[in-house]
Amino acid sequence: MAGGLKTDILIVGGGAAGTLAAIAAARKGQKVLLLEARGFLGGSRTLMGVDTFNGFFSPGEQTFQLVGGISYEVVERLARKKAAFIRPNTFGCGPVVTYDMEQLKIVFEEMVLESGANLLYYSSVPQVDSGQDRIRSVTVCNKAGLTQVEATLVVDATGDLDVAASAGEEYELAGKDGKPVQSLTTIFYMANVDTQKVFSMSQATLTQIMQEASESGRYKLTRIGGSIHPTPHPGFVHANLTRIPNVDATDPFALTAAEIEGRRQVQEYVRFLQNEIPGFENSYLAVTASMIGVRETRRLIGEYILTGEDVSSSARFYDAVACCSAPMEDHHSGKDVHWQFLHSGDYYQIPYRSLLPRKNNNLLVAGRCLSATHEGQASARNSAQCMAMGEAAGAAAALAFQKGVSPRQLDYQDLHPELVKQGVILEPFPVEKERMVL
Repeated sequence: MAGGLKTDILIVGGGAAGTLAAIAAARKGQKVLLLEARGFLGGSRTLMGVDTFNGFFSPGEQTFQLVGGISYEVVERLARKKAAFIRPNTFGCGPVVTYDMEQLKIVFEEMVLESGANLLYYSSVPQVDSGQDRIRSVTVCNKAGLTQVEATLVVDATGDLDVAASAGEEYELAGKDGKPVQSLTTIFYMANVDTQKVFSMSQATLTQIMQEASESGRYKLTRIGGSIHPTPHPGFVHANLTRIPNVDATDPFALTAAEIEGRRQVQEYVRFLQNEIPGFENSYLAVTASMIGVRETRRLIGEYILTGEDVSSSARFYDAVACCSAPMEDHHSGKDVHWQFLHSGDYYQIPYRSLLPRKNNNLLVAGRCLSATHEGQASARNSAQCMAMGEAAGAAAALAFQKGVSPRQLDYQDLHPELVKQGVILEPFPVEKERMVL
């Protein structure tokens, strides 16, 4: 094993949550190391082809801004590069921010490096050494071999809860023992599209054409409906249409099979679009996501478990770190999506305790692997909320380090003003729709 490394705070996973955690912690002066298994940041926002931030704004008659702080600074930086715009969500989930994925890679990277955090690509964590209620070290695997990293505090932002699971934390694995699990999706992009024709068609019409095409037997379509939306580039269109159900994405063999099936489905949807949807006649498949999109795997069983009832009842918490009004969006094994919307103008809060494991005192989690039920996670997994959770976890880790306490011992009355100072929104405010431009 190669020589060891030491850092104040170790962030594992450079997706939206981990990137924001690293920036927030490093801006407070701590020595931070951010590990990412690929060669760029963004996770599902880049690697899996998701080009839209959901969750910054609320649905309903009146639009509210729900997430601010460093997370919204990302949006503002993209806007300055003319690499993002606000558009209505396809399914009525409120205004969303669509961005250029290549520019997001750059913005995330710039912000991490500017913060003073150390960044290490092509590095995964195959092993965690834990005991006596704490993580003692993690083993990092990369081209240099195996390196032991010691950190005072660790943030698991892997999405799949890899670090926490290896450290012995309790979790629920989606899909195990007949439990529900969100389907996987391979996102793809079409080029040379007549977008004026395509986007003059309503979502209802598109769904009807897909339904008729599927029933005719000419096409094998696994999802009826789905999202086709514009991008910042002319003639370049995002397509979220495929569906690979009932997959345990922590099983590498199952994940491999899902990748193969996802690309097969893309070919079928490309054929359908080119033959059946006006505006796609001269289009071609430009990009298939580098990795299949995973919505749900392991979910922490932490200090507080966010539930579907919390979402639907607009629950408030004394230790809130983020706000959300996204519907529970369940990509089940059928051909449609189950939606459960909040009442217009309502929102709920995500508590700090949903980022706190029960066993390891020097560990936090952030992102879609938060402590939540299947239903709670179906809402809280939106990108803006994952960024907000990461931002809160990074701030909490830095503050806990400075005070010499564990994240669980950290007094929320100390954390709250730090979040407010960063611009975190804990009481959403109305935004005039006509002024929602970037």
